[in-house]
Amino acid sequence: MAQDDNGGHELTPARPSEEHRAGDPGTAVIIRDAVENPGFPPHRPRVTDLDPRKERRAERTVYTLFYLSIAGSVWAVAAYLAFPIVDGDPGSVRLNNLFIGIGSALALLAIGIGAVHWGKALMHEKEGVDLRHPVRGSEATTERAAEIFRQADEESGFSRRILVRNSLIGALIAFPLPAVVLFRGLAPENEDPVELLSQTMWAKGVRLTRDPTGTPIKASDVTLGSAFHVIPEGLNEAPDMLEQKAKAAVLLMRLKPEDLHVSKGRENWNYDGIVAYSKICTHVGCPVALYEQQTHHLLCPCHQSQFDITHEAQVIFGPAKRPLPQLPITVDADGYLVARSDFHEPVGPSFWERH
Repeated sequence: MAQDDNGGHELTPARPSEEHRAGDPGTAVIIRDAVENPGFPPHRPRVTDLDPRKERRAERTVYTLFYLSIAGSVWAVAAYLAFPIVDGDPGSVRLNNLFIGIGSALALLAIGIGAVHWGKALMHEKEGVDLRHPVRGSEATTERAAEIFRQADEESGFSRRILVRNSLIGALIAFPLPAVVLFRGLAPENEDPVELLSQTMWAKGVRLTRDPTGTPIKASDVTLGSAFHVIPEGLNEAPDMLEQKAKAAVLLMRLKPEDLHVSKGRENWNYDGIVAYSKICTHVGCPVALYEQQTHHLLCPCHQSQFDITHEAQVIFGPAKRPLPQLPITVDADGYLVARSDFHEPVGPSFWERH
């Protein structure tokens, strides 16, 4: 500090270097030297880098694990066929779950352990630097990306290590097979699943009732902008209630008749602006339960598919590929809403036998 003319003291600013002095001569900006890049630590080669015999042993281990994964997938499929679930026999359920679980666990664990061992023992492991750069596409960026893929292929040995590559591809093909086979168990035995998905409890004259109470709905109960979750009358008493509800659940809404764009042949499928559509999303079967009153859009909460009710539930956004099936409706002599028929197409997601 320095003494001023009045006997006081004033602070003396620090003296910066000339190249760091800027702006007001009475101020100074001190910039610390950047930390020096320490570089990479010395590379420590693995035993597989030093000994070709250990490298070959590691390669054998990897493809053996991949082949073991294939065996686990085949085991799970065979267990599904060899140990079926028998009604009224809890022991058959335990055996079925046990052996299918063993096969599936072996398939997943072996492919996972094999991939990790491949990366740790055989893939290129020398350190590298990936500099950040602006995210943009250009010819140079594209060429560099292709070069990186070629380099990754060379360093991983994917193209060079034929047994490792082929066994991995085989394991990846095989491990979903148990899941595909298990889906068959979702359909009742000795019944055609296509026929089951093509028919619901809706039929001519069946009343529309509230879900879950089963109370019949009059047309006068449905006001503009309202939405009702609907099930067919008698569903709550059905012995297979859950299975039937999974196919027959419906959403009921009322719009102004002039807002509806009705295609030829569907002129009598609505009643005074009241329309009914399947509640089962045509993507993967989630319940479409969100109705936007102002836009007249139905939203599926699972994957954000959106359907436009004013245009017969056409898909306007999301992964769904088909409109929601429409249930033709009218009213009976007492003013209650009833179905004209069943749906004219299978409800729910698409499947390969669907016409």
